Amino acid sequence: MKKIVTTDKAPKAVGPYSQAVWAGSFLFISGQIPLQGNELVQGSIEEQTRVVLTNIQGILSSQSLDMSHVVKTTVFLKNMADFSKMNEIYAHYFSNSLPARATVEVSSLPKGVSIEIDAIAFGEKGDKR
Repeated sequence: MKKIVTTDKAPKAVGPYSQAVWAGSFLFISGQIPLQGNELVQGSIEEQTRVVLTNIQGILSSQSLDMSHVVKTTVFLKNMADFSKMNEIYAHYFSNSLPARATVEVSSLPKGVSIEIDAIAFGEKGDKR
């Protein structure tokens, strides 16, 4: 079963994609960039990482899930030199249940941001582990 997720707990999609999609018991969260509402956050990598992970939390919470349900993330960094700063913030959001992760450096990201993160969560809507 496929179900599209739309929530006001995270920025609306800025293109022809969904914020997230349920496929069976997996929730696939589209790449999140540092948007608060419609406003782009241009601050430090730490600030941008917080905004991105807060957006992911918002999508999860809209489905009665939390960060412990995340099984995989992909982190896209414009500059791998930001890895340790990003990683420090990331660790606060996933302190109890570490998902699998890939981190890659890319030449460019939407709207010129420094970071984008997508996520895959496992659970059922309403599942609070």
